[in-house]
Amino acid sequence: MSVFDLVIKGGQVLDGTGAPGRTADIAVLDGLIATVGRVDDSATRVIDADGALVTPGFVDIHTHYDGQATWDERLLPSAWHGVTTVVMGNCGVGFAPVHPEDHDRLIELMEGVEDIPGAALHEGLSWRWQSFAEYLDALDSRPHDIDFAAQLPHGALRLFVMGERGANREPASAEEIAEMGRLAAEAVRAGALGFTTSRTLNHRTSRGEPTPTLTASRDELVGIAREIGTTHAGVLQVVTDFIDAEYELTTFREMMLASRRPLSVSLAQSDHTEVFRNVLDAITEANAEGLEMRAQVAARGIGVLLGLQATVNPFQRCSTFRTVANYPLAERVARLSEPEIRDRILAEYPNAAIGFIARFDRMYALGDPPDYEPSPDTSLAARAARERRRPEELAYDHLLADNGRAFLYVPILNYVDGDLDAVREMLVHPFTVPGLSDGGAHVGTICDASFPTTLLSHWGRDRSRGEGIEMTEVVRRQCRETAFALGLRDRGVLARGFKADLNVIDPEEIGMRAPEMAFDLPAGGKRLLQRATGYVHTIVSGQEVYSRGEATGPLPGRLVRGSQPEPAASS
Repeated sequence: MSVFDLVIKGGQVLDGTGAPGRTADIAVLDGLIATVGRVDDSATRVIDADGALVTPGFVDIHTHYDGQATWDERLLPSAWHGVTTVVMGNCGVGFAPVHPEDHDRLIELMEGVEDIPGAALHEGLSWRWQSFAEYLDALDSRPHDIDFAAQLPHGALRLFVMGERGANREPASAEEIAEMGRLAAEAVRAGALGFTTSRTLNHRTSRGEPTPTLTASRDELVGIAREIGTTHAGVLQVVTDFIDAEYELTTFREMMLASRRPLSVSLAQSDHTEVFRNVLDAITEANAEGLEMRAQVAARGIGVLLGLQATVNPFQRCSTFRTVANYPLAERVARLSEPEIRDRILAEYPNAAIGFIARFDRMYALGDPPDYEPSPDTSLAARAARERRRPEELAYDHLLADNGRAFLYVPILNYVDGDLDAVREMLVHPFTVPGLSDGGAHVGTICDASFPTTLLSHWGRDRSRGEGIEMTEVVRRQCRETAFALGLRDRGVLARGFKADLNVIDPEEIGMRAPEMAFDLPAGGKRLLQRATGYVHTIVSGQEVYSRGEATGPLPGRLVRGSQPEPAASS
């Protein structure tokens, strides 16, 4: 009779703590790591990991699978990229608590903020819940490939308590603040990892209305945080524009003081490039005062994919383009290839160019495999200047490539200087964690669920336009630091007693393919998916769920209810 369920033999173990890699075996029993070292006992299954990296499963703390997790057992594309735990409910948007008459409002909010097709949400959501606890129960009733956890979204909470006044961003009364706080604490006790809110003008409903939480008062945010603090659990997550950085940072400080709970804020380099450094300085000061504050930062530029299948392309405002925009792709490509139509659209383009879709100096052809740190001299503007052509001509021709399936890439944030040096500065800061992948969201414009693979392949191995990051540090940040930041202290480390979530990785093959558009959401909705290479085995709770990107069958993933203690056996 076998002693262990699984033994992974002879891999280069990067255990998630930042310790140097070492050759070791890992034994798994009953979904937990039994030992790391030399294992001579028998096992039901043995994986030969000679020449491979063995890491903890990755923990992605910033996703939006709130709807998908209710109808889909596979949380793709994140699971293709070594992720074994996702955390959703970020940015103040989600689907509970909810009154039945507000279903459409929450769908419009999610559709607008996170670019998830409303038709897919209308068809896919069962709405078998009203309270947040009932929503968790609905999630818990379906097995999944990987683990997932939920946070309480401020937008849904505000609408639930305040109704139309909440949607219209009217000030909350003292009684309404108290009720929101009570429900927030109740949600944390039921298993929410925490509370999230949005204070950015970029977040709007599908009707163009600002998010209900945009102008929520300091009293409202502090009041909710204070009540969460009474549970002695839960985390706080915020996204903001930092238009008045001093006011925002003071508000966050008061939320932490009132609750004594950790807070994280989304952070990226914008054209006002000094802001992110000022925020990092403020976070450092907060931690020096004993407040647990972090920034969630991206692994690369935060950008938009433009294409004939995407939500956005450079020619969508041209009147001639609109006449063929709804044709099936093959017919659309054929019509757009006609010289007369091409000439008319290019003639109309100067009067239709607007915003980032006209920033040819920041627009790049996305190859396969994609280059997420392209040199400025490969931008469409630079190429057009060398070729004595108009950059919109290059954009037009590229969008017709690969039978209309090619994409252009426009990094909007984190690429002000034409490289990723600012990203590295944020990634290695002592009070940041990798995040912002938005897995499950922005399905027609962004495919950043591959951030963990970027950390491994680009930062840990390939970067040539600047300094990389040691692979042990990459793994530490994407595993233990992300998990511990949200109170999930039972995973992210390869040590006795920790959850047996692991990746066996080919260090030479690790990478990703170009994104592709799939039409597999409910109601035939579209979403961008991106395959990875090099993940030989991905294991959740001791069971292999993917082998070289292909599903193996088991669905051991479960809802994680609330924070999880560190295993006693590891101490």
